[in-house]
Amino acid sequence: MSLKLLLASLWTPQYVLIRELDRVAEVTNRTLNELLMEHAPSARDTSKVGHLTGKTLEERRASMAEGHSLRVKALTNAVGVEKAVSLGRESMFKAGVQLGQEARRRLQVGKGMKDLVRAARIMYRVLGIEFRVEWGSTGGAIMRVSRCVLADHYSPVTCMILSAADEGVVRGLNPGVGMRFTERITSGSPVCVACIDRIVKEEKK
Repeated sequence: MSLKLLLASLWTPQYVLIRELDRVAEVTNRTLNELLMEHAPSARDTSKVGHLTGKTLEERRASMAEGHSLRVKALTNAVGVEKAVSLGRESMFKAGVQLGQEARRRLQVGKGMKDLVRAARIMYRVLGIEFRVEWGSTGGAIMRVSRCVLADHYSPVTCMILSAADEGVVRGLNPGVGMRFTERITSGSPVCVACIDRIVKEEKK
């Protein structure tokens, strides 16, 4: 484990958390705005929702989540839920990969699963998300999210789309690992559940 990853996992100053949250908001909102410009050009007012408001981390998280929800609603109104989810998840996964790659370089994340989980815990601290990990016998893991402040602001559709960014972050942190949510708080589950496993590449014949 790198010293940078170790130190960040032990303590992260509030101003750094706010700075990182602003970066997440910038990337995710830009991605949603691009979808709106292509598929819902009439939703210009929504796509122009600007920087996060509020001074505290909690206020800025709420502002980001509400901005996500407005954009997703505009997209679903324009193309329908099914297409919005398909388009949104594909784009948000790519945005998440970008964020994960940035964090991997910045924190000097190693190739091990424990390094990945430690880095993910730091990034989720920025978002106000708490989770525990149950390790499997084959080296994979199950992540159970017990607290997510964004869930208070997200509809099931918004969560389905934005959670693809989380899955992309894991891929960006480690290109050989994938994550997939199977349960979500916004859909009525008491916790969010995600499977984290190494990607098995098919051998070419």
